Amino acid sequence: MISYIKGALGAVEDDVIVVETGGIGLAVHVPLSLLEELPALGEEVTVYTYFQVREDAMTLYGFLHRQDREMFKQLIGVNGIGPKGALGILSIMRPDDLRIAIVSGDAKAISKAPGIGAKTAQRLILDLKDKVDLEEVMMASFGGGKEDTSGAGTGASVAGMAAAAKEAVAALTALGYTNMEASKAVKKVEITENMSVEDILKASLKYLSFL
Repeated sequence: MISYIKGALGAVEDDVIVVETGGIGLAVHVPLSLLEELPALGEEVTVYTYFQVREDAMTLYGFLHRQDREMFKQLIGVNGIGPKGALGILSIMRPDDLRIAIVSGDAKAISKAPGIGAKTAQRLILDLKDKVDLEEVMMASFGGGKEDTSGAGTGASVAGMAAAAKEAVAALTALGYTNMEASKAVKKVEITENMSVEDILKASLKYLSFL
């Protein structure tokens, strides 16, 4: 299996990028939401890949983060969703937004993806809801899912901020906001270690007041 590819970004063609490595240009299918995160042409990029082998084709699918590749693998494990459908979902929703939609049961948002109907979206939520944790989504927002080389923010502090964010989401839903609205609002807040749940809640309500 090809776990990842590192090389110069050679080309971007719709939903396919070309990564040049070892004198070879490898075509990698990617979600459209990834394109704005790519470096400039010619600069180095690392793409975490999923390699699909069929009788009639061998195809590489790529993502900039390992956890996004894992989300893709979970999606194609759902009955009725293949690689094309999974890419379609991840093209209209960033992986963390998809995780929030799964946790909150927002089938309507997921069914906006091409080729994904309401029944398939509901099946996706049913299959993956127990595999997605809101606190993990929040931890990823604070760098909990990434390697920290700056020395700032220990695992304990990240976990503490994620727990506070989760409490703020619960408080907002108690006020009548949907889980999706509450989660998005809390993610907009630049949370620090010194902020209390009340501080996060107040900042989130300011964001919601502009919607």
